[in-house]
Parts: sequence; structure tokens; C-alpha cells
Amino acid sequence: MCGIFGYVGSKRNAPEIILAGLKLLEYRGYDSWGICVNKDGKISIDKHTGKIGNATVNLPPSFIGCGHTRWATHGGVTDINAHPHKDCTGSIAVLHNGIVENYLELKKELIQKKHTFISQTDTEIIAHLIEESMRTTLSPLEAVRKAFHLLEGRNAVIALFAQANMIVVVKNGSPIVLGYGKNERFLASDAPAILPHTKRVVFLEDNQIATLDSKDTTIYDAASGKKVTPRIHTLTWKVEQAEKGDYPHFLLKEIMEQGRTLADVVNQDKSVIEKLASAIKDSFGTYVVGCGTAGHACRAATYIFSLIAKKHANFCVGSEFSYFEHFLTKDSLLIAASQSGETADTLEAVQAARRHGAKVAALVNALGSTLEREADMTVYLKAGPEKAVLSTKAFSAKLAVFYLLAYTLIGKYEQGRNHLLQTADDVQHMLGDTTLHDTLRSIANKISKKNDLYILGRGISFPIALEAAHKIKEASYIHAEGFAGGEPKHCEISLIEKGTPTLVFVPKDETERAILSNAMEFKSRGALIIGISPTRHDVFDHWIQVPDAGITSSILHVIPAQLLAYYLALQRGTDPDKPRNLAKSVTVK
Repeated sequence: MCGIFGYVGSKRNAPEIILAGLKLLEYRGYDSWGICVNKDGKISIDKHTGKIGNATVNLPPSFIGCGHTRWATHGGVTDINAHPHKDCTGSIAVLHNGIVENYLELKKELIQKKHTFISQTDTEIIAHLIEESMRTTLSPLEAVRKAFHLLEGRNAVIALFAQANMIVVVKNGSPIVLGYGKNERFLASDAPAILPHTKRVVFLEDNQIATLDSKDTTIYDAASGKKVTPRIHTLTWKVEQAEKGDYPHFLLKEIMEQGRTLADVVNQDKSVIEKLASAIKDSFGTYVVGCGTAGHACRAATYIFSLIAKKHANFCVGSEFSYFEHFLTKDSLLIAASQSGETADTLEAVQAARRHGAKVAALVNALGSTLEREADMTVYLKAGPEKAVLSTKAFSAKLAVFYLLAYTLIGKYEQGRNHLLQTADDVQHMLGDTTLHDTLRSIANKISKKNDLYILGRGISFPIALEAAHKIKEASYIHAEGFAGGEPKHCEISLIEKGTPTLVFVPKDETERAILSNAMEFKSRGALIIGISPTRHDVFDHWIQVPDAGITSSILHVIPAQLLAYYLALQRGTDPDKPRNLAKSVTVK
């Protein structure tokens, strides 16, 4: 969830650097934001509700500080509840990503010890716990260690100490990246925020604690207190990949990048795909899990494996997987998919697999993520930074990986690779077609005032329908539902009225005749039928033409739905990059 950025240096002005860093991280939370700096032993804070946008900061010049963009969990969206939070002495400022699950018990104890609270957040108790710990130790490092061990849940804590002129950061679950520049250090929730300054980074491990001051960065094991020698990674992403460039929104930029993304993921090291395919062959039960958009890709994988490789795979959303873990054995394989690699519910599923000795494979986009480090093997999605909250290019990359795995399972890797590269070309040409965009703008204009939208698909187009509904809800706030084409006649067709927009996926495959019959059932009740298909059919009131890619058509079909979501957002005046109440990386359960 929340975005965190910190800076320690000796020449540049911390408030300006931190503000710029937070603007790059606003996709992680935009209910409120705040920055704290230390100047001559005094901590100054500037914090506000709302998005950062074009905000400026009112703070004294400083060489050390940290900032936060909030996705609210405990306490309403107010200036007081915005991070950072101070202790009673005002000499410690804390910001935090995660949820302190036992904060009520801890707060009660602190109140009994005469601590005064001014916010409704769980974060504020951390500042007071550190203050309490400082009474028995003079070391900021030890004080944070002691306080951190009292917290339950997945948390990353950053504390700025006025007297020591030091930042201490510790984490369990929530991501933290440390950046190593020349005579300066950075910390952030996501690596792209550090890219403008350095490509040399350390991904802090769970239960590690680090100190950052004007002299150095030192990392310790949070349990033992022993120093740790970090592994420094070099980021391969380019700065411009994390910028909008000439596009008005990140969402449109990332949709338009999907041809290149597909080519990149398909052209990766063959041995990586072969290793995972071999693990699938050898497993006694393969399970694919993900949440949200990743979950829809995983559901699609069950169809892909069945259709191409005649291989059975089990799907479950990440948050429910632990209730089915009893099927797992040491011979099972869990494939966990996540753009960020930090999704809490997906990581819980990984922990469930580990309890039974099962192998874990990761499909992940963000470098150095927790999921990557927890997995036995990793396939990178190679989609580059995704800054819009709505995931698009990572979704199509996941589909491509699953297709390539299915072909590899039957010894046809090269055939699958070539077919996917042709699909990537088809995507590129389709996205460059102005007629497609004009058609989608026109449809968005016609249906933008509607309150409901239904989406139908059969076979692999069913999870694509779920994902299309997901995107439209996220971007436009229109109530949208995706269905397996044959199911609504058991219930939802009763909701159809004259003019109800209904999006129908009609690929040229074994589902074509049946889904057209389902579309006619809706049309007979007055629905406005919008068809996504290589072929115009009489049942369509509006036709969105896509190329026929054969067995990989699902990749092509989802992209017009992503664009429709974008153009609906513009018509309805919502923010395509930052939908209300949502954040990019869901690191809480």
C-alpha cells in the first residue's frame, strides 16, 4: 500500500528530493501525504490530505528526511492522521506501511504509561513505542529493534531521530528498497522512485533493520542485531520507462506498450521457461494463485493448460488458498503470480505451500520482490514499471508466460514462441489503428451514463470477461460484471433492460456459436450488444474489430476492454491512474 521515500546526503536539499520521490510513488496511496526533515536537531513536518499533484513543500532546507503517501487503513483521511507522526518529545518522527494488528492492546498500555495520542492511526503508537524504548537504551537502532518486535502483522517502519540525525528502517513483509548514490542514500517502497538518482540498490529482506546517516548505511539482522553484508543489485529499468512521456496518463502509456512487453517476455531465456515446465510435469498437483488481475490471469491459465497441453491445473484466489492447503504435499507445485510480488494474500498462499513442503514458482514483474525471494524459481514478466493502479501490460505478460509454458509442456516451445511473437506484432498494429480508438471513444460516449454493464465470454474468454469487468469498475466506477456466457440465464438475465450495455467476446474458436446464442438471449431482452471479435455478427449493435490470433486471441481481446475502461474514465471524469480507494500494491490482508 502506502508509498515511502527517504533521503540522506550532504549537498542536496532533502525536502525537494523527497517531494519528487513521493510524486513518483503516489500510485501506492493518495489519500494524504507528508514529509519530515531534521534541521539543527529539530524535526519539522508538512502534511496534507489529498493527492500530491503539483504540491510544493513548506520545510526548512535539510540534508535528511523522509516522506509518505497514504492509503488509509486506521483512521479517517485527515491532516492529523496523515504520516509522519511524532512521539511525545517531538524528537522522533515515524512513518509506516502496513497494519499493526495488535495496536489496540499496545495503545492501551502506552496510555497507561501517560503517552498522549493525537491521531486515530495505528502508526502513531510506533513512535511512542520507540520513545518508550529510548528510556532504556541510548541507541536509536536498539530502540527501533525493541519496538518492532512488539508489532504483529506485516509492517515497514521508518523512524527519523532528531538528536542522532539518523534514519532507522526495519521491515517484515512490506517492501523497502535502499538506493546507493555517491555520498548519498535513498530509501523507497518501490525501485522506480530511486531510478532518477541511482541504479545501485539493496532490497531489504524481512526482519532486517538498517541505519542511514550522513556517513554510511549499515544493515543488521533485526533478531540478533548482527551486521549483514548486503547484496547490491543493478536495476535494468530505464528512467523513461517510469515516466509518462507524451502520454496524458500512465494507464494509456502502459496499454500502448503491450506489443513490446509481449515480445520481451517471450524472448527471455528459454531455460527459465523449460525449468518451470519441467516442475509442472513432475508435480503431483499444480496450483495457480493470484489476486485481482493476477487472479484472472491464473484462472485463464487453467484453460490454457487444458486446451494446449491437456494438463490439469487448480486455480484459487490468493486470499482463499489457505483454506484448501490440506490438499498440498511435498510433491505439489504452487505457481504464484503478482505484478508487485508484495501482495499480502498471495504471500500468505506461498507460506501455506511452504508449510507442506511444496515447491513455489513466481511470476513477477517488480525486481527484488518478496515473492521472488520466497520462490524456488522465478519467471520475470519483463513489463517494466507499471505506475497506473490498473494493471494492464503485466496481465498480458502473464497470459503470454502461461501460453509459452503450455507449449513447452508438449515439446513445442518454438512453435509457441513464434505464435506469441506474431501475436505481439498483431497487438502493436491493433494499438496503432486510429479506427479502434475512435470506435472505443464513440462507444464510451454512448454508455458512460449507464450504471450497469455486463460482459460475457466462454472458455478462456470467461476469465477475460472477468478481467474486462475488473478494469471498467476500477477506471470508471461503473458497476460491471463478467460471466461465463451460459450462466446468466440462471439469474442475471433478469436484470437486463432496454439499452443495458453488454460486452461480448466472440473469438473464432469452439465457443463462437454458443456465445452468439447467449448474446442473442440478452439482445432479445433489450440489451445493447457490443461485440469484440474478428468478425462482424448480426447480433452486434457495435463492433470492435480485433485480429484473429487463433489460440492466443485472448491476449488481443482483452486490450480493447482495457482501452474502453480508459475512455470511460475520461468520459466520466475519473482519474484513470489513481482510482478512489485503491492502491497499486496491496501489502495488507
